Amino acid sequence: MPRALKTYVTSVGFFDLAVAAPSMKAALEAWGGAHNLFTQGFAKETHDPAIVKATMAKPGTVLKRAVGSNGPFTEDAALPKSLPAESRKEKRPARAAAKTPAKAPSPAANDNAKEAAARKKAQMEFEKAQKRRAAERTREAAAQERAQARRDAAVAKAQGALEAAQAQHDKALADIETARAVLDRRVETEDARWDKQKAALREAVQRARE
Repeated sequence: MPRALKTYVTSVGFFDLAVAAPSMKAALEAWGGAHNLFTQGFAKETHDPAIVKATMAKPGTVLKRAVGSNGPFTEDAALPKSLPAESRKEKRPARAAAKTPAKAPSPAANDNAKEAAARKKAQMEFEKAQKRRAAERTREAAAQERAQARRDAAVAKAQGALEAAQAQHDKALADIETARAVLDRRVETEDARWDKQKAALREAVQRARE
């Protein structure tokens, strides 16, 4: 038999959060909490009829309202107009339950069957909400991986361009050093030639003076 859902509440940032879940662990997963808010005293089970009614209408869906307020819990705290439609949906089973005992031979057995059916339906809706959140997280993770892959590709391309430019620069310097060595040898050769020529010319000048 599916576990009965309970309503848990906590506060995160500017919002109070509420969710119908089969356990505290499931509630933490729905809230995306990384720590046990229950043992720290930041989360608890609530029996407030209005909050329980709102969360049981959407098991597994995190509802919220402005922190510290007494307003209704909704999926979007900025759009509380969606709440009346949810309230009307919740009233229909109550009217049906009120009429059934008059026709049923065993009211207690009928109520137990309805309670089990409602619990099963709520559990199914909770599991659907869990799968929806898991799918959203998977899509977000895939998007992050694609973005990281694009960044890695851009970095690799830029790094490749830098390395190519560095190699070109190093080759240019090597060519310059080679050319400089050739020029140095030419300078040395020219200096040696000039030293010999200058000595011979000075000797000729000296002989002419004699």
